[in-house]
Amino acid sequence: MKIGLVGYQGSGKSSVFELLTGTKPDPSKSHSGQVGMAVLPDARFDGLVKHYNPKKISPAKIELFDTPGLSREHGESNNQRISVVREANALVHVIGAYAGGDPVADARSFEDDLMLADLQVLQNRIERLELSVKKNRPDREESAEELLLVKPIEEQLQAGKLLRNVEFNADQEKVTRSFSLLTRKPQLILLNTADATVDESVVKQLTDSGYRVVAAPLGLELEVQALEESERAAFAADFGLKDPSRNRVLRAIFDATEQITFYTSDEKEVRAWLLRRGLSALDAAGTIHSDLARGFIRAEIMAVDDLLRLGSEREVKAANLHQTVGKDHVMRDGDEIVIKFSV
Repeated sequence: MKIGLVGYQGSGKSSVFELLTGTKPDPSKSHSGQVGMAVLPDARFDGLVKHYNPKKISPAKIELFDTPGLSREHGESNNQRISVVREANALVHVIGAYAGGDPVADARSFEDDLMLADLQVLQNRIERLELSVKKNRPDREESAEELLLVKPIEEQLQAGKLLRNVEFNADQEKVTRSFSLLTRKPQLILLNTADATVDESVVKQLTDSGYRVVAAPLGLELEVQALEESERAAFAADFGLKDPSRNRVLRAIFDATEQITFYTSDEKEVRAWLLRRGLSALDAAGTIHSDLARGFIRAEIMAVDDLLRLGSEREVKAANLHQTVGKDHVMRDGDEIVIKFSV
């Protein structure tokens, strides 16, 4: 999953990208966007590493995509920037919560920009479908069916509704998949505060409007990180900074994207894998390797929390907490899995 950092120019988005990924922004990629990887903080993974003492460790990583900042002028220059944003699977909207700013207004204005962009995509498609229906073409009936599916979605946008709050049927999901609709994507608002102080009234207004919100002084923390080690503590104290926010923000991003973590573990390697919530043991097998999914027989599963609490697989089995499951078993966050398969 590619998670896009999005926002208006001047929001501190690229500083957030640098702090979370450890990758310095590349000016040559300011128009196309830049990708970096961030290791997901994970106490379960750390516990497994301590338990198995493996030769190799592979923590889960999330892919962050620093997209071009949008202009507040709403002009033609935004069209190319928004097309880059569509490449992301989920959005983290970075808002600079600085003195004199209005984060709530920024959130609404940015959402309006995304809605207008989605509306344009749908209206362009509807125009083509209507032309196709009027002509005696081989795909006329197919176009008419698609038009019946797409038109109600366009009407929802016209009414000011965000598409992530609109229920799509299976056919609508299928025909709009290639549209990469921006207001359909999962979204988290990241308030990039000037210091450790958070305006809770702003957070409440945003959460009351249905947004997921996390606040942190990430730009300031990046400045602290750039200082000599001997100066960091004093500088952090002056600005009221205590524990770094990086891990908390990464966890909030992960949770907002509806993913889970599962694990494969032994003395050779402990590895964390990411999977969409609600997917099956067969999907997990395919995530590890396509051969495992192709030859899937069954899976043996236990919760990492149970393993770490009880101390061994034998004790987990003795407590009847070890399962043998089929391909349709829905994976849970924190499962350790062993796939049994045929070649």
